[in-house]
Amino acid sequence: MKNLSIGVLLVVMLLFFGVNTVAQEITKYDYLEVIVIQKANNSGKIKRIKVEVQKSLDGKVITIKEMEAIKATSDLLNYMNAANWEFVDRKAITEINDPVWMSYIFRKAKI
Repeated sequence: MKNLSIGVLLVVMLLFFGVNTVAQEITKYDYLEVIVIQKANNSGKIKRIKVEVQKSLDGKVITIKEMEAIKATSDLLNYMNAANWEFVDRKAITEINDPVWMSYIFRKAKI
């Protein structure tokens, strides 16, 4: 009986310690903030785009100069989608009769 219980214990230990577990890797992202200034109620026409130098732009295909030359919000979204940047969030700061400041957040999976 003692030999049987030791044998069962060894088999159970072999099964538990011999199994390799593979954890799902957490995807890491680069985030990019693009500031868009537009006139209030101007249906997507951009007055100015401002992109600060950000670490997430290092080694990427897109450039600050190209983004700042864009004149419509739909063009900005198309440009970022073409470069495989995913739109995450948009926040607006508005005051009556002042330009609208929008913060667009994009993310791209790190390779």
